[in-house]
Amino acid sequence: MASAFASNHMTQPRPEHAKQDPRPCNPAAAIMAWIFPGLGHLYLGQRKRGWLVMFGILFLFFSGLLVGGLDAVDLKNDRLWFIAQAFNGPIAFIADFLNQALVQKKPEELRLSMIGLGHVNALATLFIALGGLLNLVVMLDALYPQERHDQPNRRSDDP
Repeated sequence: MASAFASNHMTQPRPEHAKQDPRPCNPAAAIMAWIFPGLGHLYLGQRKRGWLVMFGILFLFFSGLLVGGLDAVDLKNDRLWFIAQAFNGPIAFIADFLNQALVQKKPEELRLSMIGLGHVNALATLFIALGGLLNLVVMLDALYPQERHDQPNRRSDDP
């Protein structure tokens, strides 16, 4: 009986409203979202969303740098973490360049006083990686945008 239901259900035509066109793809907005978090939504005209995204992702990124220092972004020693951090955009590559040029080239005694150790460094690395993964989701949202407005549509009987 279950197979009869399944075969009958699979052969029924879909209603017309289900045959909608897929959302348009906007690669320029996705690239702009990677270049600077929130810029893709500003490009799409979604100002409020763009500013909120920008604040959230940059807050995570700079909080991570504040907690763990430049050593929290390290392509050489934390390669897997850097993959997630790279989705923050060019600012992650700039932070890694500064880490390699200013911190990693110092003598070990001086370098140990400049980097976050233990759980502090792990927490900072996590903050920056979470910002990158959040920006990946935002980039996908900008790649396939929906019609949105800064003000939600309200019914006339709502207060």
